[in-house]
Parts: sequence; C-alpha cells; structure tokens
Amino acid sequence: MLAFLIRRIGQSAVVVLLMATIVFFGVNLVGDPVHMLVSPEADQAEIARVIQQFGLDRPIVEQYWLFLKGAVQGNLGTSFIFGQPAVGLILERLPATMELAVCALVLAVFFGIPLGVYSGIKPKSRVSQVIMAASIFGFSLPTFWVGIMLIMFFSVQLQLLPSTGRGEVGSFLGIDSSLFTLDGLKHIILPATNLALLKMSMVIRLSRAGTREVMQQDYIKFARAKGLSFGRIVWAHLLKNIMIPVITVLGLEFGSLIAFSVVTESIFAWPGMGKLLIDSVLQLDRPVIVAYLMIVVFLFVAINLVVDVIYSLLDPRVSLTGAKS
Repeated sequence: MLAFLIRRIGQSAVVVLLMATIVFFGVNLVGDPVHMLVSPEADQAEIARVIQQFGLDRPIVEQYWLFLKGAVQGNLGTSFIFGQPAVGLILERLPATMELAVCALVLAVFFGIPLGVYSGIKPKSRVSQVIMAASIFGFSLPTFWVGIMLIMFFSVQLQLLPSTGRGEVGSFLGIDSSLFTLDGLKHIILPATNLALLKMSMVIRLSRAGTREVMQQDYIKFARAKGLSFGRIVWAHLLKNIMIPVITVLGLEFGSLIAFSVVTESIFAWPGMGKLLIDSVLQLDRPVIVAYLMIVVFLFVAINLVVDVIYSLLDPRVSLTGAKS
C-alpha cells in the first residue's frame, strides 16, 4: 500500500508539472492584458509602468521560472484586476462550487443507480423503456437550455424556488455552507439538478449495462438456486460487482463537475469558481485563469488516486502493490 501511494504520488507530481507548463504557456502566450489594465487615454509612460509592474516585460522563460518557484510555495501570482493572490480568490469560491458539485453527484447516484439497476433487471418493461428514453434526453439537451427552462418553470411560473444566488449560509462544526440553512437548500436545488442531469443519465446507462452483464453470471444463478431472496442477491452480489466501473466514471466525472460547472454557475449566478473564471477570461486576468486551471488539475489527480484506493476496498482481487497505472 505504501509503495503504491509513493509511486502514484510521484506520477502525479510529473503530471502536475507537465500540466503547469502547458497551462502557463497556453495562457500567457495568448492576448495582451495591458490594454485591459490601463485607461484608453493612458500615455506610453503609463503603459510601460504597468508592463513593468506586472513583470510582463521579462522574457517568457523567466516568467515561467518565477511561476514555478512561486507555485512550489503555493503562490500562483497576484490577480491583475483584484490585486489579491489568485489562489486566495479561487479558494474563497471553492466551497460554493464544491457544494454544487457534491449535491449534483449525490443526485446522480441516488437516482441513477436504482433506475439503472431496475432497467437492467427488467429491460423489456414499459418503465425501463421510459427510463432509457429519459436518459437519452439527459445526454442530448444542452445544459444552458435546461437551466433556463428550470428557471422559467419553477421560479417564474410556479414561484416555488429561487432562481439565482447561493442563499443564506449557515455554520456547523466550524464549516460554513448554504446546505445548513433552509434558504440555502432552496437555492441549490435548481442548479444542482441542472448539473446532475447529464451525469445521472450516464450512471443510469452504466448501471443498466453492468446489471445485465452481472445477472447472466454463474454466481447469480447459483445464489438463486440456493434460495436467496432477490433483495439479498441485489445488495450482496449485484451492486458490489457493478460499482467498480460506476465509481471509475464517477471519480472522473466529479472532477468534471467541479471544472465544468461554468455554464450552470453563470445561468444561476452561483458565486463559485466557474463564474470567477468567466470574469477573468473576459478581463484577461492571467494569474486567476492559471490558478483555476492548476487547482482543477490537482483535484483531478487527487480524485484519481482516491478512486484507485477505493478499487481495493470494493474488489479484493485488485492488488494495490501490484497495480500499474
């Protein structure tokens, strides 16, 4: 276990370094933020002062070296627009994005796995056909359109749920979250549902495919022959064997929920990292863009490591000491 973790951490460090290089050069070689930072009436002396202030007059290789030195110390630069550390700006908004992503993942799992298992057990029933048809809509409908429709129906027509904002934030055990207040829960229902629909459709189809495959295995037939109840077969044998591919996908998809919640956060004015990223891109705030991308890379790498460890807990046949990545 220890050897596996050391090897994976080393591999992760290489991945993060490569991605840091790609992110830095990809962001810093595009556009010119100077014109966003100075007034259109500024003279050449003012422009030159701003360029020197933000280190934009240095060679790109020197800027990259300074970036790496700062990154090792947890410093990914200072926002051009806000004048604050970029990492701090991202981390201030990370809890809101994490709330949204976690709620979306919980919804996808809570509804997706039971619906997928039912469709796999009874593939020819009318209910299963409806479930699979709905999952196709979940894949096909654009997220921004679904979000607008949710607002129009539940907020404008029925006036049941708020359409924008995070709502009231509460505190529990030193943790501040909108999930701890009724107003916050009302505010998160629509954006979390909008973000969860695509992942829910994916979980349904994965669970259905896994269920249909597992139900044909000999150990399921043997369990039936022993007289085990159908519920016990599902809980003790079926779910355990279909969860490995589901967890694999969900682990990666959780990272994508965090990284690509930009559209949902913009539609529902959710004060998370995605909305900050959109504002930073429009203003060419390079340090914030780089900090956002690096934090997302780190989250993806960390989630992959956690998924590999969960493998061994679900299936003893997976040996961490002999695992190859």
